[in-house]
Amino acid sequence: MAELKFSKDHEWVTMDGVVATIGITDHAQQALGDVVFVELPELGREVKAGEACAVVESVKAASDVYAPISGRVVEVNAALTDNPGTINSDPAGEGWFFRLEPSAPAELAELMDDAAYHRFVEESA
Repeated sequence: MAELKFSKDHEWVTMDGVVATIGITDHAQQALGDVVFVELPELGREVKAGEACAVVESVKAASDVYAPISGRVVEVNAALTDNPGTINSDPAGEGWFFRLEPSAPAELAELMDDAAYHRFVEESA
């Protein structure tokens, strides 16, 4: 898988050709606890970086999932509807939320790499 980039809202994004795959980080899923429900964005929806576009609910709380970059939703991970626990077991793999065709690919440069994200999490604790 290509390099992950991270937002301050604890989402990750990775590019595969011209499509970006987006999910929540391991840190986020640990903070949420057992995920019991997910609401995914509509196909074709245009989202802006930082816009709430999905919801994840756990036994502890509900939380918005924000688009780390702008673009058009081209695919959602419908398997999460039946098995939201995949977000806990494989947050950076099979637990992905949606895929976008980026409308402003330069926004990727504004996101953190792995080392910067880990520093951010440590400093936020």
